Amino acid sequence: MADQQDDQHLSQGLKNRHVQLIALGGTIGTGLFLGAGQSIHLAGPSIMLAYLIAGLACFLLMRALGELLLSDLSSNSFVFFIKKYLGDKIGFAIGWTYWMCWIAIAMAEVTASGLYVQFWFPGIPIWVTGLVLLTILFVINIVAVSAFGETEFWLAIVKIVAIVALILIGIVLVAIHFKTPYGHAELSNVVSGGLFANGVKGFVLSFQMVLFSFAGIEMIGMTASETQDPMVTIPKSINEVPTRVLLFYIGSLLALMSIFPWQHVSPTSSPFVQVFSGVGINSAAMIINFVVLTAAISACNSSLFTTGRMLFSLTYGGKSTFSRTVGKLSHRQIPFNAILFSTGVIAVIVLLSIMMPGNVFSFISSVATTCFLFVWGMIVVAHIKYRNEIKRKGDTPKLKFKMPLFPISDYFVLAFLIFVGVVLTLKTDTLIALVGSIVWLGALFVAKAISDRTSRK
Repeated sequence: MADQQDDQHLSQGLKNRHVQLIALGGTIGTGLFLGAGQSIHLAGPSIMLAYLIAGLACFLLMRALGELLLSDLSSNSFVFFIKKYLGDKIGFAIGWTYWMCWIAIAMAEVTASGLYVQFWFPGIPIWVTGLVLLTILFVINIVAVSAFGETEFWLAIVKIVAIVALILIGIVLVAIHFKTPYGHAELSNVVSGGLFANGVKGFVLSFQMVLFSFAGIEMIGMTASETQDPMVTIPKSINEVPTRVLLFYIGSLLALMSIFPWQHVSPTSSPFVQVFSGVGINSAAMIINFVVLTAAISACNSSLFTTGRMLFSLTYGGKSTFSRTVGKLSHRQIPFNAILFSTGVIAVIVLLSIMMPGNVFSFISSVATTCFLFVWGMIVVAHIKYRNEIKRKGDTPKLKFKMPLFPISDYFVLAFLIFVGVVLTLKTDTLIALVGSIVWLGALFVAKAISDRTSRK
């Protein structure tokens, strides 16, 4: 009976502070530390408006997800709700797509970690760093879910400290009117040339980078069944999304563009290094390299957690040998076999990526990132179906963590995602990735249809 119990329930070992920092870490990636300069140069000061709009859409997406999660805490992942309200085929396609997204993120971040380590130790091959990192994170993830949560907590702290330091430096430099090579630090630098200094086109094109910087924000949907007090923790984590967007994205961009006129923020290197070096911190490059290394490790850690839970959710209760093997929990109530399989796939892909041409590697990563649009879209559509069913049954007063301004809020998110999809067609590389993601989803639908037909015979 105990084994059967373990097979059905994941461990509830994540504390409130773990979930808060997991949710926070999901909104802060290496893109902010390394790619902020490129985004600023593309959109000019309007980049902050782009982050505000995207942040609002992501907050409403999370509210929809939160309402679904709290409607049934026995669910292993948000794919449970997509299957329930949109059907098995869509659930199958979105589940495996989400698994693939995080495999690709891990593939990219493990390789990036190797490059960051080479900053200090040029003689260590990238693949050696990658395999050592994967081994360490695998051990952390199979010990206990609390070990994953604690690791993620401290990795997120490093990113937060770096961003808060930048913002505080910005406030001090503006207050003392600090002289820079390009003038003085002052708020007027932010709107130098006007809000839409690069025109509407630059503003529109920036949404691709802006939205994808939020990739992983939905990961809190994988933690609900392993949280000690989900009815309190999940709403609190989601309701803090706007504050995090304002503080960490808008705050850091405002600080950067106040210190240097936005035209002089470095588009090719980390603007964080530019700022820290500008105030006399000689080891700025080393500090930021450490920060982006922790951000990459955090993404890899999250990948093992997420792919393990998603694979467990997809195979749980299945009748095939693979499903029976992967879709069960260890005595520690951890999806050990699912984590092991995902880690093995990541390790193989990392080794293969050494032999892959760079454009193939980039294509796989771009397709995976683009697939987040479809994952998020299906979460919102599932929420609309859920609310319609609730209304039909007359159970609206029983709603927990009610979505604000429904259904307008859901349709706003869907319209925003479609808008970003249209933006992706404006550049050749993102258009190819969009087409690739559609082909991938189509292939999964076909595979599921064939599998269902075969099982009926």
